Amino acid sequence: MNDPIADWIDADPDPGARAELANLSAGELADRFAVPLSFGTAGLRGPVRAGPNGMNLAVVIRTTAGLGAWLKDRCLGGSTVVVGRDARHGSEKFAVAAAEVLAGAGFSVVLLPRPLPTPIVAFAVRRLRAAAGVQITASHNPAADNGYKVYLDGGAQLISPSDREIEAAITRIGRADLVPRTPVTPASEDLLDRYVDRVASLPRGESRSVRIALTAMHGVGGETALAALKSAGFTDVHTVAAQFDPDPDFPTVEFPNPEEPGASDAVLALAADVDADLALALDPDADRCAVGVRGPDGWRMLRGDETGVLLGDHVLASAPADSLVATTIVSSALLGKLAAARGARFARTLTGFKWLVRAGEGLVYAYEEAIGHCVDPESVRDKDGISAAVVAADLAATLRAEGSTLLDRLDDYALEFGLHAGDQVSRRVTDLADITAMMRRLRAELPTELAGEPVEATDLAELRGQSRTDAVVLAGSTVRVVVRPSGTEPKLKCYLEVLVPVPDRSALPAAREAAATRLNLLREFAEAL
Repeated sequence: MNDPIADWIDADPDPGARAELANLSAGELADRFAVPLSFGTAGLRGPVRAGPNGMNLAVVIRTTAGLGAWLKDRCLGGSTVVVGRDARHGSEKFAVAAAEVLAGAGFSVVLLPRPLPTPIVAFAVRRLRAAAGVQITASHNPAADNGYKVYLDGGAQLISPSDREIEAAITRIGRADLVPRTPVTPASEDLLDRYVDRVASLPRGESRSVRIALTAMHGVGGETALAALKSAGFTDVHTVAAQFDPDPDFPTVEFPNPEEPGASDAVLALAADVDADLALALDPDADRCAVGVRGPDGWRMLRGDETGVLLGDHVLASAPADSLVATTIVSSALLGKLAAARGARFARTLTGFKWLVRAGEGLVYAYEEAIGHCVDPESVRDKDGISAAVVAADLAATLRAEGSTLLDRLDDYALEFGLHAGDQVSRRVTDLADITAMMRRLRAELPTELAGEPVEATDLAELRGQSRTDAVVLAGSTVRVVVRPSGTEPKLKCYLEVLVPVPDRSALPAAREAAATRLNLLREFAEAL
């Protein structure tokens, strides 16, 4: 009788992984083989370790062979596939292996020449009209992780049923060491140059007088961001030297995510030191961009919803009539109100850019609360921190030339639409069963009132079709809470928003105090789940 663990070890093409598995206890082995990594948000993510439920050479080879077989089943054999990577542990050998497997299966493979931002793969798939793209990355996950992101449909993240079909194809792949592989010569820098040229063409204003503080968060976006900003005319850029070069250990941040408390402290300190007008923080694979501003109490990072409406309005200012903007169910209601006021269409989707970029025809901008912004869906059908940084610099420079700031513009929105104040509570866990238990408790005792206001509950898990997801929405006329498990990290996320009317500019301080009080009540509810 075959022993699946012994068979896997025998077929693993990586001697280091075979040795790692051979030295594990029976219990540790059982854990490694209990459940294989499965496709989540756009692909695989997991710890770099041997065995079926880790990111390793054998898993990458079998996954790529399954992807290739799935593409062939759709008569796409021999077509082009783009492969890229970030600078995480294992990324280089994983990307090379993926490229070699695809080449061995008869595909024309474009292997990007070095560690580059994830949006460049999405750009290249669209530019080359490739059948698919693969980026080896775990984005903003902790240092121990890596991942395998798949693009289809003109450079958009894969969705169901494609993900399940590819997983089924992977299960039919045999020994990893017997999968055919053909060496691939890395491509030139041409695609990178084309991407930078495209991003540099996005600014809409004429002013370039803005000083920028930038951090790459130990990731792969620093060099490309500088090139794009310079090509767009923004040359007064100061970088956080200790975080500029790629480093897979992310030594200066506990979690390499600009959303995390403290992660952007270094760039905010630099902004204060150099008297900057704008702070920009990329995540490690540069598909996200956080924006920092100087306020009355010093420098702070804008929330994703604040940046989202600022960039959305800036894009709409020069977009065709009846353009479409989109955001997700967990994001602020403000973009929808702004779109209506600007004569644009608005769509709200499930979380994730795999849904946002499919929101509809005429899409010119999309964002999600988690600092993801798509400012150029014609070229990159995914979130893109580099292009978002360039457009944010353009907006900041335009406002500065007018004697205004990003915070002034947010105040204008508060006067026009009411003060939309938001927050997020993330409950990080070590056992994913805790998230299931918290969602079960919430559904068993749905509140009828929050922050002194009646609310109605909508359980999105009970809906049908593409609107169905594991989330609960609690909404009243001026309060809204969305509770859902994270799709990429071991967290339960609670998204909070309150609306406070603002009759005139003098009422803004009182409105902010009222909003803070009500948000605290919502925060107490979320922390008690």
